[in-house]
Amino acid sequence: MASDTRANLKSLSLHVPEPKFRPGDAVDFSEVEIPAAGATRRPDTAEDAKAFTDLAYAMVRVLDEDNRAVGPWDPKLSADAMRRMLRNMALVRAFDERMFRAQRQGKTSFYMKSLGEEAVSIGAAAALADDDMCFPSYRQQGVLISRGCPLGDMMNQIYSNAGDKLQGKQLPIMYSERRFAFFSISGNLTTQYPQAVGWAMASASKGDTRIAATWCGEGSTAEGDFHSALTFATVYRAPVIFNVVNNQWAISSFSGFAGAEATTFAARAVGYGIAGLRVDGNDALAVYAATQWAAERARINQGPTLIEHFTYRAEGHSTSDDPTQYRSAGEPNAWPLGDPIVRLKNHLIALGEWEEERHAAQDKELAEMVRDAQKEAEKNGILGHGLHQPLDTLFDGVFEEMPWHLREQQAQMMAEEEASGRPWARK
Repeated sequence: MASDTRANLKSLSLHVPEPKFRPGDAVDFSEVEIPAAGATRRPDTAEDAKAFTDLAYAMVRVLDEDNRAVGPWDPKLSADAMRRMLRNMALVRAFDERMFRAQRQGKTSFYMKSLGEEAVSIGAAAALADDDMCFPSYRQQGVLISRGCPLGDMMNQIYSNAGDKLQGKQLPIMYSERRFAFFSISGNLTTQYPQAVGWAMASASKGDTRIAATWCGEGSTAEGDFHSALTFATVYRAPVIFNVVNNQWAISSFSGFAGAEATTFAARAVGYGIAGLRVDGNDALAVYAATQWAAERARINQGPTLIEHFTYRAEGHSTSDDPTQYRSAGEPNAWPLGDPIVRLKNHLIALGEWEEERHAAQDKELAEMVRDAQKEAEKNGILGHGLHQPLDTLFDGVFEEMPWHLREQQAQMMAEEEASGRPWARK
């Protein structure tokens, strides 16, 4: 009987998201809605999240088309502070370029650039306190650079050489730096989200004043860990900032597969009843302002904030990826929000606080600094030049005190190695 009542209905069809541009297509981003800079209101940090759900669909922007800082979100930073942010973004780009080439030269196995996304990490790091705990994804090297991590230490980790403090046990670029409140990066997507919430809950339960910040890509919002983290943060009002870096692409699938066709990623916050902001991710001042606002909100016990950084991945996902196989080559240059370094540079020039000549000189200085750091790091070894860590350290770093069964396995391994006639040096 039920089949008779549906006889005149059309057959069901499955919607499969499809990006607008494929290899060889002309690019036209005119349909991307970009609100005017300064148009988005800035609520008080103590305001209830349900009073500004509109901000999850708007966009916080500070720098306008005339290189001016406008509107209520303008953080009114000093010229020195902005020059420092500009320098750090340029340093990230120089570091990325040098390490990308090192991978192509066979000196390391893997690297991931953050080209076009430098403002996301640099702007946030400038707004956070240095001891606020960061739970990054794999494109937040700018946080480490902003906090003064030695470039050589980062390179040693990338090379997994004798100077690698992680003893070669992490994939290149998966840093871990207790000194700089930078939690270990994981290759498993979004595991850092519940970790950040747990840390933030612990900070609150101890009556501390430090907060947590965490990052993931827009595709990772489809992971279960993302939603578990938001649930706990909502219930316990954890002092944590959730950063969703919407750079339009996962490895080879576009943001529509994570739900971008239906709504914004900042709108995820609305369903959880927490504060949500959508930010121009190529505007370093907007990222700074949004992070500063969210940090203050967390410190006054107003709970978590989710910030969507609307940006664009200008390079491949990693050195293992060829974006020309799945997207138009014209996309990076056509992205309507421009280059974050160029935008902040032009703002400083418009203020009379910077010049093109100084910028070129700074780029040269930073390139030489990164080159010199690379030369020093490579003295500790590169990929393919033998085992850089003593073999018996393979079992270290798992437990605070090595249990008996691991000691037994370690001894067995070393005995077998010595019997082979080619023993690796012990520590």
